[in-house]
Amino acid sequence: MNFDIDRYIDNVARVDDSDIDYDVFLDHPVTPEVLRCLRNMHDIEYHTTCYLRDLLVTSIHEDPEITSFLAMWVYEEFWHGQVVGKVLDRHGELHGRPRIELTRRRIGRERLGTIGMMALSSMTRDLVPVVLAWGAVNEWTTQAGYLLCAERCQHPVLSELLRRIARQEGLHIDFYASQAERRMQHPRTQRRVRAALARFWKPVGFGVMEPADAQFMVRYLFGGDDGRAMVARLDRRIERLPGLDGLGLIESARSRLVAA
Repeated sequence: MNFDIDRYIDNVARVDDSDIDYDVFLDHPVTPEVLRCLRNMHDIEYHTTCYLRDLLVTSIHEDPEITSFLAMWVYEEFWHGQVVGKVLDRHGELHGRPRIELTRRRIGRERLGTIGMMALSSMTRDLVPVVLAWGAVNEWTTQAGYLLCAERCQHPVLSELLRRIARQEGLHIDFYASQAERRMQHPRTQRRVRAALARFWKPVGFGVMEPADAQFMVRYLFGGDDGRAMVARLDRRIERLPGLDGLGLIESARSRLVAA
C-alpha cells in the first residue's frame, strides 16, 4: 500500500459545497435522529485540533512526512465541521465557535491526556505505529459512519454532502493505513499495537460526546443489518494490518454498546 504525500498536498481542499443550496433544509429538514448524529459529527470534527495537539507533543513531530500530512488533515477536518455546521444552522441549532466553546468547556482542558502522550512517547519507540494504526481505525469507522448516515437520512442534499466528506476521509485512511503497515513489520511492534487497540480503543468521539450520545450513534448507525455488514467489512480491513488478524475490534465494540 503506497501513499503519495506530495500529490495529496497538491490536491488538499475544503470539501466542495459550492453547488449546495442549504436553504433546502428549511422546507425539508432532517429527522431528529439524523440531527442528533450531525451535532455529534460537528463536535468530533472540530475536536481534531485538540487531538493534533496531543500528537505533536510525541516523537511524531520529528517525522516530516507525518507532520506534512497532519497539517493538511486538520485543515480538511475543519471544513467537514464547517459543512455540518451549515446544516445545523438551517435547523436553528447552535454550531461553529459558540458550540465548540461549550463543548471544550464541558470536556475540560485534557491536560492529563497530553502529559500522558508525552510520557508514553519517551518510554517506547512503538507509540508512532500505535498512533498510526489507531488513526486508520478511526478514519475507517468515521467514513463508515458518514456513509451509513447518508443511507439512513435518504435526504438528497444531506446524503450528497456526507458522501463528499466520506470521500475525503478515504484519503486520510490511505495515509494512516499505509504508514501503519510500513511501520508494523516487527513482531514486537505488532504485539504492542494489537494490545493497545484491544485494551484502550473506543469508537471515535468517546470523550467528546456525552455517553448517551455515543451509545446512540453506535446503535443508530451500526445497529441494523447494514450496520453489522459494515462492521464486518471494517474488521476485515483492520485485520489486514500486520499482526491484527482475528482481532474483531469493531464488532466487539458494536456488540457491547448495542447491548448496553
